[in-house]
Amino acid sequence: MSKTNDNNQPVVVERKQPQAASPTNEVFIRVGTTLYKVVDQPTITGGKVRKRIPWNMETLRQDYGKEFVKYVHKYDGFCTVPEHVNHRTVIDGFLNLYEPIGHKPMQGDFPNIKKLVSHIFGEQYELGMDYLQLLYLRPVQKLPILLLVSEERNTGKTTFLNFLKAVFENNVTFNTNEDFRSQFNSDWAGKLLIVVDEVLLNRREDSERLKNLSTTLSYKVEAKGKDRNEIGFFAKFVLCSNNEHLPVIIDAGETRYWVRKIGRLQCDDTDFLQKLKDEIPAFLYFLIHRELSTKKESRMWFAPKLIETEALRKIIRSNRNRLEIEMADLLLDIMAKMEVETVSFCLNDIIPLLLCSQVKAEKPQVRKVLQECWKLSPAPNGLTYTTYVYGGDGRYHTRKDVGRYYTVTKVLLESL
Repeated sequence: MSKTNDNNQPVVVERKQPQAASPTNEVFIRVGTTLYKVVDQPTITGGKVRKRIPWNMETLRQDYGKEFVKYVHKYDGFCTVPEHVNHRTVIDGFLNLYEPIGHKPMQGDFPNIKKLVSHIFGEQYELGMDYLQLLYLRPVQKLPILLLVSEERNTGKTTFLNFLKAVFENNVTFNTNEDFRSQFNSDWAGKLLIVVDEVLLNRREDSERLKNLSTTLSYKVEAKGKDRNEIGFFAKFVLCSNNEHLPVIIDAGETRYWVRKIGRLQCDDTDFLQKLKDEIPAFLYFLIHRELSTKKESRMWFAPKLIETEALRKIIRSNRNRLEIEMADLLLDIMAKMEVETVSFCLNDIIPLLLCSQVKAEKPQVRKVLQECWKLSPAPNGLTYTTYVYGGDGRYHTRKDVGRYYTVTKVLLESL
């Protein structure tokens, strides 16, 4: 830009850039070659959630001047390393996407948290404390899928989810059933806890995906319009449902679920969640100094027998197909009437017996129940065995035969 002086000669006038101020409220970062603005986005609850919004370098210069670029924090890339006690924001030049939690552990009492944990875990209270302690101190440890079920209202299930969110803050995400099924998972793949209220994942593919995610060590993250990226996967699942029979498909012998039936709360305290939040620093101090009541006995820490519950068995029974139920009823009927504890048979023996009970079944279907559902194997060689045939009027007769037979016990059938 130019103008004239008193002698009518042109002179050059420099346009001054605005002085770049040290960023106080405005924070920008560059990760790799991508610029982001870091903002605290307001939420419907009155709180805020930290977000990174992709930004444009030219817009940054226009708004703040070219000198502002020196205030932009630079990182080589992103990483996701879950830590609570000694959280590191930057690790070897990489920005840690795992969020620090704002609570400072402080010695004190936490009667309301004890009350909630006791209500949720009941007779498994110490196991419940172990579960929470492992979440806090060993966030990469695989843990069972925690499923809270109850047909009653006002049970505290949702309060427990909100408590977990209050403890671990932005490292907990609330998903819907459809979020879980979506191929785009970048918003939850790096979280500590994925919680689903009112879960209903009653398709076989839902069950298989949930089981695989609960034990996998890595997972491909996918966002709209971006390439898939493999990261370490450490998320744990906490599910709630009003359906006690079929919230998810769980097969017999499955050890990845910890199912708790939750009773109704004795009293309704509208300030209960706030009381829980106030006690979190004391609770975290307790977890740091508490000694675990269990040792690692499986890939998901707990021995399967420790977390087996009647609520789990109820769901497994509800998941059994009609043929399996009919076969179990038939064999139990034979045992009762013949006063035996075991029944041996080949496929050609049991199919006619089922037909007498108006149940038509093919060999592959029966074999699948025996081998996949009941985990049985036939005798290695053709041997002599005693089986049963229907004699009419609800009676059975014994018969000797030779073959590669299966043997079913009363103990097995009663455990289904």
